[in-house]
Amino acid sequence: MTSQYQIRADHDARTIVVYQAYSPAIADAALRAGRFVAPFSFHRMTWIKPSFLWLMHRSNWARKPGQERILGVRMTRQGWEEALSRAVLTTADPAAVAQAAVHVQWDPERSPRGAALNHYSIQVGIGRHLIRTFTDDWIVSLTDLTPQVRRAATLIQTGHADKARRLLPTERVYPLPRELEGLCPDG
Repeated sequence: MTSQYQIRADHDARTIVVYQAYSPAIADAALRAGRFVAPFSFHRMTWIKPSFLWLMHRSNWARKPGQERILGVRMTRQGWEEALSRAVLTTADPAAVAQAAVHVQWDPERSPRGAALNHYSIQVGIGRHLIRTFTDDWIVSLTDLTPQVRRAATLIQTGHADKARRLLPTERVYPLPRELEGLCPDG
C-alpha cells in the first residue's frame, strides 16, 4: 500500500525544486541578484513547498495579493535533507515546535482545479535562525515561473486542463532517507 504521506518533487541526483510565491518587489530583487535579498525578510520563517499544485492552490495561481509571482527555488538535496533533519511536525508538543529550527506540516495535495486529493503534500518552514543558510548555502538557482503559471491558469479556466498539464513540473516520489521517515505521520 502506498503511503498518503510521500514527498513528491521535481528532483535530480543533486537538487530538488521547491516553490514559493512572493510580491513582485521581493521576486524582482531576488531574480536580479540571483539569490534572496531585501526586501525578502531574513527575520521570519519562510515556507517552501515541493508541490507545485499545492502552491498554485495557496496562491490562487499567482492571483493572491502579495503572492503574484511564483519562483522555482532549486536547492541542494543535502540542504533539503539537513532542513528535514532539524524539523519538528507542527502537530508535535508545542514546546518542541517553538524551539524547532524547521517546521513540517502536511496538507491535502491539490488537483489543477484546487480540489483536495487523498494524499498529502509536505510544507517546510525554515526558521529565522536557519534562513541565511537556506538562502546563502542551499539555493542553487531561482527561476521565475510566473509566465508559465499564468498560461496554465488560463488554459485551466478555459477548459483546456490537458494542455495546462504539459506546463506543470514533473514530480515524482522523493526517496526519503530512513532516519527522516519519522516526519511522515504514517512513517
